Amino acid sequence: MRSVVGGTFKVLFLFFTSLCAWYSGYLLAELIPEVPLSNAVYSVQSIGAKPVIKAPAPKRQKCDHWTPCPQNTYAYRLLSGGGRDKYAKICFEDELLIGEKTGNVARGINIAIVNYVTGKVIETRFFDMYEGDNSGPMTKFIQSAPQKSLLFMVTHDDGSSRLKDDAKNAIEALGSKEIRNMKFRSSWVFLASKGFELPAGIEREKINHSDNKKNRYSGWPAEIQIEGCVPREPS
Repeated sequence: MRSVVGGTFKVLFLFFTSLCAWYSGYLLAELIPEVPLSNAVYSVQSIGAKPVIKAPAPKRQKCDHWTPCPQNTYAYRLLSGGGRDKYAKICFEDELLIGEKTGNVARGINIAIVNYVTGKVIETRFFDMYEGDNSGPMTKFIQSAPQKSLLFMVTHDDGSSRLKDDAKNAIEALGSKEIRNMKFRSSWVFLASKGFELPAGIEREKINHSDNKKNRYSGWPAEIQIEGCVPREPS
């Protein structure tokens, strides 16, 4: 009789223990928020791992320079055109003076004139050197720049086919060393001053000729650029 009672008690005890275990598991499932298994595995793996320190993104400089210009200087960047669709750009003090976004760039020689004293743009023009007679008007435009002006010049596509001696003389008078070396579709950029002298160390001019064996684009050389900082007029 005692063995029967003892067996019944054991069965009830096992049943009660199983019921308690099931209920405890149910409570835990309700209390603990659902977390994907992959997150749980990642959390376990990341224990003891060294924290990853990310360097802050570099601060953007004027005209996309790598380093900022010193105080009391103007930032500039000249970029010639590249191929048919990569348009020339002239940036001055982080303002796009000539470019595709401003809608004032075209085939030929693109020119911007800036007041050196105030840093304000005076005028921008482009002159087609492949079609039309634009060498004369460009010469007059260059010569009309007032004293104490900065002149920025960049080519897009061809800037030489209809470039005449009057224009070459005017640009050469501003200090260009490459204007007479211009060829069909040469990439050319030039910074000039009128009425004052630029410091000797400033990058002012660069040229790249079309060469079918070396051209980056079909029929066009790679674009070229110069950039730097022009000291402001002492106050």
